[in-house]
Amino acid sequence: MIVDCAHYRDGRRQQEGSIPLEEAAARCERGGFVWLGMFEPGAEELARVREIFGLHELAVEDAQAFHLRPKAEQYEDGTELIILRTARYDDEREEVDTGEISVFLAEHFVITVRQGIASELAGARSRLERRPELLRTGSASTLWAILDQVVDSYAPVVAELDRDIGQIEATVFSGTIAPTERIYFLRREATDFYRAVHPLLAVVGRRLQPGRTPGELLPYLRDVHDHLLLVNEEVAAQRDLLTTVLEANIAVISVEQNKINLRQSATMERLTIVATVFLPLSFVVGFFGQNFGWLVGHISGFGAFLALSVVGLLLPCLALYLWLGHQRRRPPPQMQDGNGAAPPPGPGRPRPH
Repeated sequence: MIVDCAHYRDGRRQQEGSIPLEEAAARCERGGFVWLGMFEPGAEELARVREIFGLHELAVEDAQAFHLRPKAEQYEDGTELIILRTARYDDEREEVDTGEISVFLAEHFVITVRQGIASELAGARSRLERRPELLRTGSASTLWAILDQVVDSYAPVVAELDRDIGQIEATVFSGTIAPTERIYFLRREATDFYRAVHPLLAVVGRRLQPGRTPGELLPYLRDVHDHLLLVNEEVAAQRDLLTTVLEANIAVISVEQNKINLRQSATMERLTIVATVFLPLSFVVGFFGQNFGWLVGHISGFGAFLALSVVGLLLPCLALYLWLGHQRRRPPPQMQDGNGAAPPPGPGRPRPH
């Protein structure tokens, strides 16, 4: 879809509305340059633009594909293709939306192909139209306006990611377990954002080389490059911080798991004590539950039954008490190294003779 198509000459726009493609191509021969803006065009529409403006087929294919990294490509006819990644933070979903802008830059025309909702360029066009001294430098001024808007849009994304990371960081370092999935998601977003920002340094640096940009635009491009350096450093720091937060969250999870294991061990210990207490009773019940003639015939009254039951109950309890006391007084086994030998004695520990 064609959003706008305008002819610029002598630092100002030559008409109010958008002009047809054929007329725009004809005006390219009259001096100045034409800026054609498109949003998610179809294959047929791009083929028509390619035919009218004589674009390279590989450049058109690149404009239709979605790239993970910005890049710049120079073609034999002098046309340069610059691909930029855009970003915008969605407050409702707390996610980063990305887009892409393909810029076909030639002496007499500029064609921008936008992909994704986070690639608005109306602000860049209107801001440039208010700067006639920059418009007079030619089509390269549009690239500055686009780069300036794209890089400026990175700052709010960095600020929102900092806010999200700060919330996760405060949760983790307070000793509370944070959702690991959220940390992974933030790190993935920071990594994708880094892929959009870091390669753009080379693209902007290439435009700063002698002879590639009019001298009037060089201070403005250097300003864009400085802002981009700052964003790149902040995004790289965010990735490192998220790695640290993830490791700290894993440590907190381990501590909580150890606490759960200790509580389970204490519960099992109490259950074992209860089972141990009832073990002699089970022995007595099982013993008197036998239907042997000797056992039945020798219990002639309540006194014999009480004597045998008390003795049968006290003897296992006494044996259990003596065994547990022996285990408590028993020294712990000596630690050994990997070869089965005991470790050397530490300071203040006498060597065995």
